[in-house]
Amino acid sequence: MRRYFGTDGVRGTVNEEPMTAEFALRLGRAAGFVLTRHLDHQPQVLIGKDTRLSGYTIESGLCAGLTSQGMNVMLVGPVPTPAVAYLTRSLRADAGVVLSASHNPAGDNGIKFFGADGYKLPDDVELEIEATLDNLPPLPKASEIGKAFRIDDARGRYVEFCKSSLPRGFRLDGLKIVVDCANGAAYDVAPRLFHELGCDVVVMNAEPDGRNINLGCGSTYPEYMCKRVVECGADAGFALDGDADRLIACDASGRIVDGDCVIAALAEHLLHEQQLKGSCVVTTVMSNMGLERYLNGLGVDMLRAQVGDRYVLEMMREHGCNLGGEQSGHVIMLDCNTTGDGLLTAVQLLAAMQDRGKSLADLVRGVELFPQKLWNITLPRRMDVMSDDQVRDAISKAEASLAGKGRLNVRASGTEPKLRVMVEAEDEGQMLELGESLAEIIRKAVAEA
Repeated sequence: MRRYFGTDGVRGTVNEEPMTAEFALRLGRAAGFVLTRHLDHQPQVLIGKDTRLSGYTIESGLCAGLTSQGMNVMLVGPVPTPAVAYLTRSLRADAGVVLSASHNPAGDNGIKFFGADGYKLPDDVELEIEATLDNLPPLPKASEIGKAFRIDDARGRYVEFCKSSLPRGFRLDGLKIVVDCANGAAYDVAPRLFHELGCDVVVMNAEPDGRNINLGCGSTYPEYMCKRVVECGADAGFALDGDADRLIACDASGRIVDGDCVIAALAEHLLHEQQLKGSCVVTTVMSNMGLERYLNGLGVDMLRAQVGDRYVLEMMREHGCNLGGEQSGHVIMLDCNTTGDGLLTAVQLLAAMQDRGKSLADLVRGVELFPQKLWNITLPRRMDVMSDDQVRDAISKAEASLAGKGRLNVRASGTEPKLRVMVEAEDEGQMLELGESLAEIIRKAVAEA
């Protein structure tokens, strides 16, 4: 059983267990020991973070734990999560760490690890770190502790990396875009990247103060980005989340282009360029049936993993795919990076528009999504709501009524204390009726538990 690690590292409210400086110190010691005990050199770990005020607290605790265990620590400051994946490989670090709670409010924070190869740690390694927390290893001698130092050009390195995903000299001149940086980790690199590629860039929410990350902005509030696109006559808009590993786009008319539609556009483009590998795309159980029908119409199989980009990635590697992602906006292009990357996704979408001479609306025109809605039910504590007889019976009846005409998925969030109920159906009225009824039954079971 996992006690600390969820689907995307350790996450929680700051100054409440486990997201405290004391826990970060212990986690640094445990992770440092597990990840580097077989190395024959003094190990190095890279730490990046988003713009949350609590990043200073968690970074200091983690850094103390890692250096006390004998590791050298490279501090790169506020950078997107995918930048840490790239920089870990580029700087030959033995591990990378991101301090971020992604799309969560500023009061939350998280700690997630990458291996030396830039991939997120597998489940068994995270469980080993958890076990080590209960029995911390001996501290090395004073002469063997590590040091911490800052890498000043990390953001510039990442901008150049993103540009290198395009053919040398390729430019995006003539395209006007809106970029909502969510007052997060991409506040500096996103405007720089698109300016350097030749875009006319309208920047939103790029003034972080430590407390305004994701606050009424970014990928969880894309409606403001959509409105700005229409107002300024832009060709497309991109809303990032706090650590810039996900992206929600919109076309010139302000219509949302979510992760499913982005995957459809990129799959068709890669297929056109004869660069789609494995003849398949990996999504999750939350992805829309309309995407599956569209991909099948292109002769592309769609494989579904459980929710979490780590599980999408595992299935991609297993089947030799180079494109996968989630409806929420995590898109993984393995030919470019080892994790979801909002900025690379935007760059590749714009390149597809430029290459094909099409608008974003044209790229996704053939995707007809089923009516779908997600209900989020807050849980006061960890509980097994799914074992309630009334809940199980309601789910069974809803699934039976949707047979062949839609899908139902009920799952616990891996990043927040919530139960998520997703219903999609060909008939919107049926979808809403089933979802509201099921959500109400679950809320009652939670209140009575």
